[in-house]
Amino acid sequence: MPLTRTDEIIDSAYRDGVGVGAFNVVQLEHAEAIVTGAEKARMPVILQISENTARYHGSIIPIGSASLALARIADVPVAVHLDHAESVYLVYEAVELGFGSVMFDASRLPYDENVAATRDITAYCHDSSAWVEAELGEVGGKDGAHAPGVRTDPDEARAFVGATHVDALAVAVGSSHAMLSRDAVLDFALIARLREAVGVPLVLHGSSGVADSDLRRAVASGMTKVNVSTHLNSIFTRTVRDGLGRPGTVDPRKYIGPARDAVASEVARLLQVLGG
Repeated sequence: MPLTRTDEIIDSAYRDGVGVGAFNVVQLEHAEAIVTGAEKARMPVILQISENTARYHGSIIPIGSASLALARIADVPVAVHLDHAESVYLVYEAVELGFGSVMFDASRLPYDENVAATRDITAYCHDSSAWVEAELGEVGGKDGAHAPGVRTDPDEARAFVGATHVDALAVAVGSSHAMLSRDAVLDFALIARLREAVGVPLVLHGSSGVADSDLRRAVASGMTKVNVSTHLNSIFTRTVRDGLGRPGTVDPRKYIGPARDAVASEVARLLQVLGG
């Protein structure tokens, strides 16, 4: 089917009170696995490419073009999204390439500067029919502005959305990036207050550290877009490690292929958790 716009996937889920899985692509096999998992689940999905991944590949063009191509030949709705972009120029490049949405992260800046920078990016993206996610309230587990224990204030969130006109807001409610254990403690009451306050879809970053039952509860409380990266990378790496343990293994397809299949299965399962 044709490439799907991010807003078509998110807006429908927001109205229906269900969650959408947004999974990070590091290399081609990740994108293939995510699309295959979505097709198995018969559910929409979002492929995400971060600024760090674009830097890893030397440019967003190779991995972005491959992800867009996979989205276009999928038989379920697939959108392509730029995740955690701090570079304005990378946003321009992604939108020009055909990405349906961007997450512009100016959360390291003071509040007023964050508002001004995000407002400018939103105006640019909306002129190009691209959807914009932004961040207010640091999500734990990252350097710099991302400090553990921070929570998003509903009143500040309402003001931020009103001033920037963003289409979705990533909020800090207890999750943390790069967690290897699934024991994060979310503030479900805060999620509900934020949904009521901001009037746009909420995004949960750091969802790798959240147990299935709490993912369901987060969606029921008001989360719409749920980002997962580290959890899938752990599965991929563990499967590759097992494959490399077999004597005589030299063909990368013999260990990367099973890793791709394992990630596809987990994507299908997580999509059912979020939207079932």
